[in-house]
Amino acid sequence: MKSLRAAVIGVGYLGHFHAQKFAKIDGVELVAVIDTDLDRAKEVADEVGARALTDYLEIIDELDLVSIVVPTRLHHRVACDFLKAGVHVLLEKPITETVQEADELIALARERNLVFQVGHLERFNPAVLALEGVIGTPHFIESERLAPFKARGTDVNVVLDLMIHDIDIILNMVKSPLKTVNSVGTPVLSNQVDIANARLQFENGCVANVTASRVSREGSRKIRIFQDDAYISIDYQSRKISVFRKGGDGFPVPGIPDVTMMEKSFDQSDALHEEIVSFVVSVRDGKPPMVSGEDGRRALALAHRINDRLIHQVTPVN
Repeated sequence: MKSLRAAVIGVGYLGHFHAQKFAKIDGVELVAVIDTDLDRAKEVADEVGARALTDYLEIIDELDLVSIVVPTRLHHRVACDFLKAGVHVLLEKPITETVQEADELIALARERNLVFQVGHLERFNPAVLALEGVIGTPHFIESERLAPFKARGTDVNVVLDLMIHDIDIILNMVKSPLKTVNSVGTPVLSNQVDIANARLQFENGCVANVTASRVSREGSRKIRIFQDDAYISIDYQSRKISVFRKGGDGFPVPGIPDVTMMEKSFDQSDALHEEIVSFVVSVRDGKPPMVSGEDGRRALALAHRINDRLIHQVTPVN
């Protein structure tokens, strides 16, 4: 079978990992890595055995698929160039700066019958994959994503940087339109909002309370789901899922049912590798990606609604 020709656009911290993964996938030839910093491109290219370039237009006609890992403000322009050239695209999250830009990319991919996948990495966490068949109709969801401060990623605020992962997961669980959004947040170490909380109410009555911080001392990534038949707890970081269900009448208090617990832990995994392999398989088999452009657009639209509620509640750091 003919190898798929790939490139990675932007080989900073995360793009470097993308290049490493592509270089190791059977049936894929990593043709080039592209970065505006030629020295950085050469450093990564030498490691993975690819060409180093500063302008992706030099190679765009030679490629079957591409991974785009550039600053968010460039997502639309770069992805648009590749989709117009007939190249399948894996685009890091958030999909674009605006919903209109996202719509344009989705339409381009659809017109040209191209795979357009958005990099919501948490979908490939084994604990999240294990939720298949477990999640029913959630009534209440509590989510927290706390991380120490890192300078990278501060071109957007914490909602678009971190909370958007949980927004995507929650929207994939709750099959109901959103009714109301209330949110608070503030800058701490950057000129963007660094810690935020959003309360989301859906038309079916489900409520989600979502917190994200990139100024916490220690990292924590957890979500708890309450539904009629179960309480489900997921620790993304330790890759563990716990499911508590009502059982028989064995509880010591009369009239209160017993509770059974199922707990499962997963071995160390490489979610980025799984994400890229999934993208390659979609391209090769002509199947829809696990995280579509429409999924990325939906998460972005809600992130903007949350941010709209934050605008008048914060005072930027000087």
